[in-house]
Amino acid sequence: MADIIQQDPDMQARPGRLTEFWHYFRENRGAVFGLWVFAIFVAVAILADVIAPYDPTEQFRQHLLQPPFWQEGGTTAFLLGTDAVGRDMLSRLLHGARYSFYVGIVVVAVAASGGILVGLIAGFAPKWLDTIIMRVMDIILAFPSLLLALVLVAILGPSLTNAMIAIAIVLQPHYVRLTRASVMSELSKDYVTASRTTGAGLARLMFITVLPNCMSPIIVQGALSFSTAILDAAALGFLGMGAQPPTPEWGTMLAEAREFILRAWWVVTFPGLAILVTVLAINLMGDGLRDALDPKLKRS
Repeated sequence: MADIIQQDPDMQARPGRLTEFWHYFRENRGAVFGLWVFAIFVAVAILADVIAPYDPTEQFRQHLLQPPFWQEGGTTAFLLGTDAVGRDMLSRLLHGARYSFYVGIVVVAVAASGGILVGLIAGFAPKWLDTIIMRVMDIILAFPSLLLALVLVAILGPSLTNAMIAIAIVLQPHYVRLTRASVMSELSKDYVTASRTTGAGLARLMFITVLPNCMSPIIVQGALSFSTAILDAAALGFLGMGAQPPTPEWGTMLAEAREFILRAWWVVTFPGLAILVTVLAINLMGDGLRDALDPKLKRS
């Protein structure tokens, strides 16, 4: 009997969902590299107060626009140089990671929660209400995202908080459309019909029966929206409509350094590289999440 059980493939233990997810995720080497880079940036953001050599707003007036690896007394005083008012570039970049990830987390949380709720309502709603919701989403998507965010920030007032609100509103229609499409594809399946037959209420159908089976594409969209939020926040900061000086936000740092591009390359190069590497890492992670969570892309 033991031999029969051991040989029966149906009786053998299957790997857990997390193990299966990691198996498919690590097949994408770019995604694994992006995950490691993302983890490093998260650690930097958390430990910025510990590893930053100086306060990000401290000004060394005697060391304006010092180049990288500038030495004083035989030791490197400013590893990545200083900006136009003598602030340490390395310290500002490290603290800037904290602001960028804060923006990404808040924007994705707000946009996803609102978008998923509206998408669920649209998927279960009568046709007339579904049509109204989706036409409103189409109108929002008809505007260029950055332009719409600029208009909203101009109405609310320039600040990092208002920039996050504007970006969340701009990204919300993507979650609405994605959730609605996933819900519509799930409603015709047998398990939903069975739940309705057993007397499940509307709220139970929406949030317990259907929503968990729609999360895979939403998770991928969340990863991509995270990078979009960082880019849009940096763009608004560069235009003076996001975080305001002396906040060490990467887009604001680029805006402050515009007039020194030709004679102090480091003040624009390092913040730009930080944005580039972070967004690239998150996008690579998004590709890996898509490969691991989409059953159609899994190789047998």
